[in-house]
This record gives sequence, C-alpha cells and structure tokens, in this order.
Amino acid sequence: MVAAARALASRQDDALFHDPYAEPLVRAVGMDFFTRLLDGEVAGADIEGAGADLMVHLIAVRTRFFDDFFVESGVRQAVILASGLDSRSYRLPWANGTVVYEIDQPQVIGFKTAEMAALGAAPTAELRTVGVDLREDWPAALRAAGFDPVQPTAWSAEGLLVYLPPAAQDKLFDDITALSAPGSRLATEYHPDGAATIGARSKAISEQWGADGANLDISDLFYTGERHHVVDYLAERGWQVSARTRPEVYAGYGRSFPDTELLAPMRDSLAIVATRQ
Repeated sequence: MVAAARALASRQDDALFHDPYAEPLVRAVGMDFFTRLLDGEVAGADIEGAGADLMVHLIAVRTRFFDDFFVESGVRQAVILASGLDSRSYRLPWANGTVVYEIDQPQVIGFKTAEMAALGAAPTAELRTVGVDLREDWPAALRAAGFDPVQPTAWSAEGLLVYLPPAAQDKLFDDITALSAPGSRLATEYHPDGAATIGARSKAISEQWGADGANLDISDLFYTGERHHVVDYLAERGWQVSARTRPEVYAGYGRSFPDTELLAPMRDSLAIVATRQ
C-alpha cells in the first residue's frame, strides 16, 4: 500500500521525491487491487477526506521527511527499521562510505532483494540486509551483520509505532538507545491518541477500497492502548528531541494539511528528530 502511494506520488507534477522502484515492486507483489490502482482503474475518490488520493499526499510528505533526514544526517551508518518495499538504499545520494542496514522479516527481505536484482538496481550505499522479525532479538542479528555500536547511527522508524503494542514501542526505543553512540540520530513519528485516529481513517479507506474489490482491512493491523509520549520517553533516555506537527511539516514542503473532520485529530501528530547526547 505504501509503495503504491509512493509510485503515485512520484507521478505528481510537483512531486516531492522520485521513487522509480516503487511501481515495479508493487507490480511484482501482484495484488490485483494495487495494480489496478496504479493503472488508474480505481477512482481513488475521497470519503470524508480519507481516500486513496489523500493517502498519496500523506505518504508523499512523510517520505520526503525521512528522505531529508537521512540525506542531511551527516552520519555514515544507517538503519531502516521495518524497511518493507522502501528503496532508499537504492535511490538516495548517500555519502561515500555509508553503510545502510535494512531490517525486516526474512520473506520481505528476500523478496525485495531478488526483485531489485531482477530490475538491475544497484544500491547507492553499502547495503546489508537483516532478515529478522522485530519481535525477536534483532539487535543481535544487526550486530552479526556488522553493525558497529561505537559509530553514530541514523535510525528511521517510519510508520511503524502504531503496529507495535505500547510495551513493544518502549522496548524498541530502549534497544535503539542501547545501540546508539553519541551523535546518533533518530527519525520517527508520534500520534498522541495512538492508533485510534489512524484506525478510523484506515477503516474508511478500507471500506472505500472494499467497494473497488480489495479484501483488506488495514485498521486490524494497529494496536491501541495508552503509550508513553515519544518526545518525553526519548528525552529521559539522553536524546535531544525536536518535533514538528504534521501541518508544520506540510508547510515546510509548500503543502497545506487537509482540513477535514476525520483528519483533525492528526493535526497534533508529530514528526520527530532526536540526537543522542
């Protein structure tokens, strides 16, 4: 779904980024609904501002935010958590000598690695893939792949936290902190009401897409429950944290955040960049 949104966002006249690999990866996955979405056979009209068109704009801004984070980090060791069909290792202008680690489940890593090779794509950094479930001992797997905890690291947890139970969110940040040398940087997001608002928006999207033949309820993927505020949690663990609201991030890229009733609670969602002190 996110890769399809990136493919469509890359086609916009005022595109914030260009991902030439998103579309072929979506087609390789072979889910009929998303292929038809790319082919313009799904209307994508909004329902209360929650449809596929809006999803493309949301993902466009989010993608550019994390792209800029890595490009501007000045750090030559990077970790992309839950990398999925993300192609940053192949399309960003990484500094010479940068090593990028992609972590995801083994089947996901294997599929993407094979498809990128079939496309003739070459990483623009030294890419080391780590096939491990984040519920397992991923820090050990990361070290086994050559990760150096003495060197500063740029970490991304993009669109990830709502897929974790609250306690797992804390453990993720605890593990990142333990692996982060001074000068390390972290980019992530925080939604004050957890998965509630995102779940409602996703439910609306799923219902709309269901009418177009997609048998998928993405709202079932989210975990609810009270969470620690990410800004406070990281600050208490030695990170210097800056945060911007979603409308502020939009404005920084010359976009206006959609003013819809369904998305109103998401105006308080935060884009976070933290530096390990």
